[in-house]
Amino acid sequence: MKNTPKKYLNVTDNAIKKIKNLIKIKKNYDLKLRIYINGGGCSGFQYQFVFDEKINEDDIIITQSDISLIIDAISLQYIHGGKIDYLENLEGSKFIVSNPNARNTCGCGSSFSI
Repeated sequence: MKNTPKKYLNVTDNAIKKIKNLIKIKKNYDLKLRIYINGGGCSGFQYQFVFDEKINEDDIIITQSDISLIIDAISLQYIHGGKIDYLENLEGSKFIVSNPNARNTCGCGSSFSI
């Protein structure tokens, strides 16, 4: 596990506020948002988000505004330099990744290809 400066992945104020709110609701302040990449989706890879307390040896921790994200080194290489945002609108609510490494994305924005 190593701490990484936030420059590798930026988290917007909206996303930070939502993460803090969800942790407060769960009443477990040891939780961190884990971001990882899975194969699949209509464009090849999918973004996945889950709250987790466990930190694996190869995980990287990104801390910003009193929240921590956990990401493994393999997933980080796919979204390095990206931005995590949170959006609520008439279509619903979700975390959104702006990924400068993605060559193609699907219409809903939950999958991408490199």
